[in-house]
Amino acid sequence: MPLESLLILAAELALLGLITGFLAGLLGIGGGMMMVPFISAILGARGVAPDLAVKMAIATSMATIIFTSISSVRAHHKKGVVRWRIVALLAPGIVLGAMVASLGVFAVLKGATLALVFALFVFFSASRMLVKSNTAAARQLPGRAGLLGAGGVIGFLSGLVGAGGGFISVPFLTWCNVPIHAAVATSAGLGFPIALANVAGYIASGLKAGGLPPYSLGYVWLPGLAVIASCSVPMAPLGAKAAHRLPVDKLKRVFAGILCLLGAYMLHKGLSQL
Repeated sequence: MPLESLLILAAELALLGLITGFLAGLLGIGGGMMMVPFISAILGARGVAPDLAVKMAIATSMATIIFTSISSVRAHHKKGVVRWRIVALLAPGIVLGAMVASLGVFAVLKGATLALVFALFVFFSASRMLVKSNTAAARQLPGRAGLLGAGGVIGFLSGLVGAGGGFISVPFLTWCNVPIHAAVATSAGLGFPIALANVAGYIASGLKAGGLPPYSLGYVWLPGLAVIASCSVPMAPLGAKAAHRLPVDKLKRVFAGILCLLGAYMLHKGLSQL
C-alpha cells in the first residue's frame, strides 16, 4: 500500500479512536455502535468482501473495548460510583452469553444478517436515549438467578453486534433504580468481561475464514485495533470526567440522532447484500 494511502488510513482510524474513546467514558456505551459502521466502510473501501467486512468490523470493535473499558472504569472507580457487586453478579452470565454468540451464532450468520441485527439494536439504543421510561420507585435489581440471566442476554447480544453492552446494561440498571451515573460507571466495568469473552470467540471462530486481509487474527483486524485502541484509551478518562460535569441527558439526545443515521447506513448495507 502506498505511503499516502497508509497515512490516510491511519488518520481515519485515529480520528475514530479519539471520538469513540471519549464517548465510551462519557456515555458508558463502549464505542462499538460508532465503530462498527465506520470500520466496515474502511475495510470495504480496501477490497474486503462486504460480508466479511461486517464481521471483522464487529470483532475489531469489540477488541478495542478491552482497552477502553479498562481506562474508562478506572476513571469511574476513582469517583467511587462503580457498583462492583453488580459487576460480579452479572459477569458469569455475560461470559456464557458472549461465548455462545461469538463462538457459535456469529460464525454461522452471514454478514448481511449481522448488519441488520446491528441496525435494529442501534435503533433500539437510540430510542432508549430519547424516551424516558417511567420507573417504579420500588423496583430493585433481581436476585442472583435473575442477574445471571440478564448477564447472559447482555453478553449474547453484545457478541452479535460488537458493542460493549452499555446499550442494554445502562437501560436495565436505570430501570432497576440504579442512579444514572452509577449505571454508566457500572456498565463501563462490565465492558471488560464482555469484550474479553467475545474476542476469544471471534478469534477462534475466524481462524479458518477465507479472504481475511493481512495482519488479521481470526476476525480481528490487528492494524485497526492497534491504532483505534492507542487513540481511544487516553480519551476514555476524559469522557468519564466530562460525564460528571456535562448535561448527559441532553448529550444523549444528540447522540441518539447520530445513532439513527449510523443505523440507517447499516440497514442499507445489510439489505443491499441480501
